[in-house]
Amino acid sequence: MDYQTEFDEQQYRGKLNRRFVSGILVGCFVALFISAAVCMAYLLTLTPTTVQSTNSVNSVLNEETLTKINKIESVIDSNFYKTDVSNEAKANGLYKGLMDSLDDPYSVYYTEEELTDLMNDTAGIYYGIGAYVSMDQTTALPRISGVIEGTPAEEAKLQTDDIIYEVDKETTQGLELSEVVSLIKGEEGTTVHLTLLRGSDLEEIEVDVMRAQVSVPTVKTQVMDDGVGYLQITEFDEVTPDQFTEGMAELRAADIKGLIIDLRSNPGGSLTAVCDIARQLLPKGTIVYTVDRDGNREDYTCDGTHEIDIPVVVLVNKYSASASEILSGAIKDYGIGTLVGTTTYGKGIVQRIFDLKDGTAIKLTVSNYYTPNGNDIHGVGIDPDVEVEFDADAYAEDKTDNQLNKAVEVLKEAIEDLEEKAG
Repeated sequence: MDYQTEFDEQQYRGKLNRRFVSGILVGCFVALFISAAVCMAYLLTLTPTTVQSTNSVNSVLNEETLTKINKIESVIDSNFYKTDVSNEAKANGLYKGLMDSLDDPYSVYYTEEELTDLMNDTAGIYYGIGAYVSMDQTTALPRISGVIEGTPAEEAKLQTDDIIYEVDKETTQGLELSEVVSLIKGEEGTTVHLTLLRGSDLEEIEVDVMRAQVSVPTVKTQVMDDGVGYLQITEFDEVTPDQFTEGMAELRAADIKGLIIDLRSNPGGSLTAVCDIARQLLPKGTIVYTVDRDGNREDYTCDGTHEIDIPVVVLVNKYSASASEILSGAIKDYGIGTLVGTTTYGKGIVQRIFDLKDGTAIKLTVSNYYTPNGNDIHGVGIDPDVEVEFDADAYAEDKTDNQLNKAVEVLKEAIEDLEEKAG
């Protein structure tokens, strides 16, 4: 049997290539994570470290540098064609420039607003309406590309492919996607008025949607034929371990004989979250370990009390990054599952948030991580056990997912082998 998937449009057209993402969650962080795979595939600790002020003899902010900065600012103030550049904007430019000097796309400076959005995004919870929004290629207007179940968007009967023509009577024509998102998101309990164009005849519909706290679904499950359980993880947020536990309970209740974990196009996320999930699958031992620049090693371990007892197949592709590679790498190293798909992204470094005590922060790369067998996957990725290129033409024609078909085939063979050994 050929299997078809009902992933949202982002999964295999836009989201598949994180460098060209067109769809985002209304209310989620946009500014820094939307443009490139290297920015979306982040791995960080969720407890910020407070930075203590120090005076370094090697500080870049010596008298010569400060004098030059003042000269540059003077030239700007006297000659730049715009007169509305704030001192705050200039200062933020300096801070971001200092981080850019590290030549590390994962090390960045966050303004207060950006940091708040980042933490909300990482938590998997935000305040908005619960709809996926992307830019319609035909009309160049934003459109609804998906609606999250149980959210205000569903209650207001928003539909996939609705064109968002106005937000609170302000036209969306000529606006960037991030600007539309900013208009729609807002405080919990407030209302946003949307003017929508629906259907082939572009029927105009006016609707008020109450903003609320939305928990982003990062885990999807499905019981397939012949006892095959399917579980997709789209990213690793704070809410993901609980969603994973619930999803596994549902699959177990259906008496599945084997499990497919789909990590394709999963850009990563929280180290804490992926380790919590790994502890529900792995035998006793190391999940992953990190090594900093001074050679200090830190191990993240599993006690093995919840080791999975059924065959496992993990689907991966070149956009499976960071935390996705931690989980798939550990499963491969322990030999408890088979990887199917294509070589993963290859992000084997860890970032940490450093709190600057004024509402801003920096995210800084602080260490490399290694799989349980000591493999450094940074810049290399993890090769699948069974290589299968994704057939985009077949998917575009009838949503046939050839990689999933192969995963099912491999899993069924493993189930049969296990049953034969059991007698």
